[in-house]
Amino acid sequence: MTTLPQSHIRGYLRRDGRKGIRNHVAVAYMVECAHHVAREIVLNFRHQKWGGGVAGIGQVHLIGFPGCFPNAYAETMMEQLLTHPNVGAVVLVSLGCESMNKHHLAQFVADSGRPVHTVTIQETGGTRKSIGEATEWIVSTIKELERTKSVPMGIEELVIGTICGGSDGTSGITANPAVGRSFDLLIEQGATCIFEETGELVGCEYHMKNRAVTPELGEELVRCVAKAAHYYTVLGHGSFAVGNASGGLTTMEEKSLGAYAKSGASPIRGIIKPGEVPSQKGLGGGLYLLDVVPDGEPRFGFPNISDNAEIVELIACGCHLTLFTTGRGSVVGSALAPVIKVCANPETYDRMRDDMDINAGRILNGKATLDEVGREIYTSVIRVAEGARSLSEELGHQEFILGYKQFEPSGPACFPSDQRIAKVA
Repeated sequence: MTTLPQSHIRGYLRRDGRKGIRNHVAVAYMVECAHHVAREIVLNFRHQKWGGGVAGIGQVHLIGFPGCFPNAYAETMMEQLLTHPNVGAVVLVSLGCESMNKHHLAQFVADSGRPVHTVTIQETGGTRKSIGEATEWIVSTIKELERTKSVPMGIEELVIGTICGGSDGTSGITANPAVGRSFDLLIEQGATCIFEETGELVGCEYHMKNRAVTPELGEELVRCVAKAAHYYTVLGHGSFAVGNASGGLTTMEEKSLGAYAKSGASPIRGIIKPGEVPSQKGLGGGLYLLDVVPDGEPRFGFPNISDNAEIVELIACGCHLTLFTTGRGSVVGSALAPVIKVCANPETYDRMRDDMDINAGRILNGKATLDEVGREIYTSVIRVAEGARSLSEELGHQEFILGYKQFEPSGPACFPSDQRIAKVA
């Protein structure tokens, strides 16, 4: 077996003990009415219109919540995103009359040890004055962030997520199982790995149950997928798109098995919901399932209106970066955390290689094995964690979307203690 590359990761230490692999400024709008002003603040840096030689390009990221009336899910997501280890400072952009509690968010961020500044458009005097005030603050703050010293960071401190999007008939044969192999390698080194989504795992619940570290967790995994199946039945829609069918996928079962392959073969350590961070639950490394389907009867429509929503939920669970598998070809990246594209289809890779970090299609052509591509993905994770930019970062992708959902906190069976696992073993 090929020796795994030595890690030279250096991270930015945060007050809660976590370390970030990036040191971004997050500009967050509190309501859609403040979106344009927040976007213009970010664009000023991207186009170097403000701050002279300040190295702000790629360091100032736009996120936000469009709703005027928030819910607990949205508030929790904003809290976790704004205090994500990859975030070094925060600007909150408020219109002034929205319901999102900007004062609570500002205090939450300040308590995390990060500098935070709130701009209220109605009080500041409108668009131009708000952009100017925020820009002046960011220029000063970025200079402080550039002086932040990094510290050594181990692989066991990394949190990695995975998602599939634009899947086709090759996804479950090449890219997805290769990511699973990389997950197994990362978990062997003590990392935390998170896979999702329950709506694409229907039919695989008993496979997952057999991998659960406790019987109670196994039962929760089955219930979790049953909830997803009920939710989609009520909606009259499954997680199977027209593009999947035209790409060669024949059934939902085939898609589910392909999606499941991303999880690898390691024991499943727990179930989390959006905004729940394993380390903040007192849990260590290992494999976790992210349940993205809302609790209760369907209220807010489709569980995820696009792949970007799931990436955001993975980030809110602490993921430093995301492995994104695609067969048809997807170009999206994300704000706050890098996205590494693993392309399943060799023809897609040849056509879209400027967007694809890894060519897993070589497996289909007999030019590489699953293990070889799995190690390549592992190496790519380490390189990006060390500071190399993924292709979506190089291209400036910073997609972000956040909507409405409803969740109940995960029960104790979803977080088996080390003592309970040892007793079962």
